Amino acid sequence: MHAQFLDLAVEEFERVDLLPADVRRMAELVRICQDARLDPADVSVVAIAERLNVTHIATLDRRDFTLIRPRHVSALTLLPEALG
Repeated sequence: MHAQFLDLAVEEFERVDLLPADVRRMAELVRICQDARLDPADVSVVAIAERLNVTHIATLDRRDFTLIRPRHVSALTLLPEALG
């Protein structure tokens, strides 16, 4: 399933650098949700989404994204929606 997901999205991905402010926000999110043992990769995606005002996230691993409340929206829209 992961390979199929990546094949569908291959032209839609854009690499974005992680900035020091993103790392600070990651640490804040981990502290806020410390009992959840959040995945650092997912937390970095949320921090970058906040900075770039991104509201839709493509993921097959939805758990962490449903636990984190981003600053810029009440919740991120997770794609593909069929997994929800």
